[in-house]
Amino acid sequence: MAGQSRKWMILVATIWIQAFTGTNFDFSTYSSNLKSVLGISQVQLNYLAVASDLGKVFGWSSGLALLYFPLWTVLFAAAIMGFVGYGVQWLVITNVISLPYILVFLCCLLAGLSICWFNTVCFVLCIRNFPANRSLALSLTVSFNGVSAALYTLAYNAINPVSTELYLLLNALVPLFVSFAALIPILRQPPLEPLPPDGVRRDSLMFLLLNILAVLNGVYLLLFRSKTSDVTSARLLFGGSILLLILPLCLPGLVYARNWYLHNIHSSFRLEGSGFILVDVDELEMHKGMVTREASLEGYQLLNDDVVRAVNTPDQKSFIEDDDGCCCTKVITRNQLGMLGEEHPLSFLLCRSDFWLYYIAYFCGGTIGLVYSNNLGQIAQSLGQSSETTTLVTLYSSFSFFGRLLSATPDYIRAKVYFARTGWLAVALLPTTIALFLLASSGSLAALQAGTALIGLSSGFIFAAAVSITSELFGPNSVGVNHNILITNIPIGSLVYGFLAALVYESHSVAGSKTESVICMGRDCYLQTFMWWGCLSVIGLASSVVLFLRTRRAYQRFEQDRITSSMLYS
Repeated sequence: MAGQSRKWMILVATIWIQAFTGTNFDFSTYSSNLKSVLGISQVQLNYLAVASDLGKVFGWSSGLALLYFPLWTVLFAAAIMGFVGYGVQWLVITNVISLPYILVFLCCLLAGLSICWFNTVCFVLCIRNFPANRSLALSLTVSFNGVSAALYTLAYNAINPVSTELYLLLNALVPLFVSFAALIPILRQPPLEPLPPDGVRRDSLMFLLLNILAVLNGVYLLLFRSKTSDVTSARLLFGGSILLLILPLCLPGLVYARNWYLHNIHSSFRLEGSGFILVDVDELEMHKGMVTREASLEGYQLLNDDVVRAVNTPDQKSFIEDDDGCCCTKVITRNQLGMLGEEHPLSFLLCRSDFWLYYIAYFCGGTIGLVYSNNLGQIAQSLGQSSETTTLVTLYSSFSFFGRLLSATPDYIRAKVYFARTGWLAVALLPTTIALFLLASSGSLAALQAGTALIGLSSGFIFAAAVSITSELFGPNSVGVNHNILITNIPIGSLVYGFLAALVYESHSVAGSKTESVICMGRDCYLQTFMWWGCLSVIGLASSVVLFLRTRRAYQRFEQDRITSSMLYS
């Protein structure tokens, strides 16, 4: 009974960790100040953003650490890395110390690595404590990682809204404090107990409730994202956001109270083993399970033949009989994925066309959105909207949060509308393309806000859905290695896209003295960059569509098998 409430405490602790460790999303709020203090070029500033993303390349080290150390030590190792990485940058930006550029680069790398370690701890906690609903647990907790920048902006406005270096101090201290707060639930993890079918359904309803609370949290942050002239009002708004994060703590108490009531009060009114109950419900369920298991040996093949015939409908024959098909059909059907969940070791993974289509879709979609957020400070400055930088960062963060929440939609509506998750990926890439061409066509504040919101929504969905897609396409047991291979595109894209943006930026900048960093003003600073990024996002969109066409047959077969199994065991 207590174990059920403790696992929800762990989920709340995981939400807190994720909510305050997405520290890479507020880079653009202090990047201009950091550039000025260090006296570096836009290209060199881009390398610092790349260093933060480069930490993902070494994300595998957190999994290796978990093989030899308990979970709580990995959590605090991540907190210490973030404390050192961001803390030293804060000392540099406040002119307390002076460091060469290479050491600042290494601090950014260490800070980025801490985020990966935090994420690994959260993934492990969700998978261990919610094996039956781990996709819902992962999508919910990962969603809160996207709201970090909005929370830090509220804290910044509440403490000192004129000092952007405060972001670095908060990035260093807050995750460390949150790690201490999450320590007790993590140390008191309940033993793993298999859930009955009604328990799985109850947990799903709990997740639905938590998602509703998460939406309220996102709406609150979105509505009160703007700066307030009154510090007292800003502090009240920040207090409201913290209250919304504390509110899920009521859930473990409700679970414990419900279980106590059923165990101590409701059970006293039941006649266990009474002769008035001809067939006990639990015994009936056990009997049905035994009978249907035997019947399935005879009936499953007949039903499965119907499923295969249903899949091979006339409008899909071209996907199966490709001997005389056109070139496009051969591209879609060649080496096509036969089933979901098949394990792909590294050598097999790198030989699959589906993986590289997925890699390109991510590289030309979600990664562009991340690089856009890193450059948001310079983009706003070039358009004369420097005062709106924190508002734009909060806008990106809030819509990234909503995008991450929306990534769980396919799981909730699958009974009514079933659509392959790769198809949802293609749909999610579309807003990025629209936003980039919108930004290229207009330099107004309205276009900047709309583009930022669309890119945040799109990239948030992709980041959250990626783990589930990787697990479904290339195997759940290999997801740790395979997903780390996939996200190598993030530092590569950060380097390539950021370098391209920096070159265009500096080519239109006004030459200043050698001691001053160059600044570019006007639409031309990022016009070509938006055009290039827009064209690349079209490539990513096309790649995701091809991936969907190649994998939808496997998704259809999986869904038909699920329906067949439910028919057999109902």
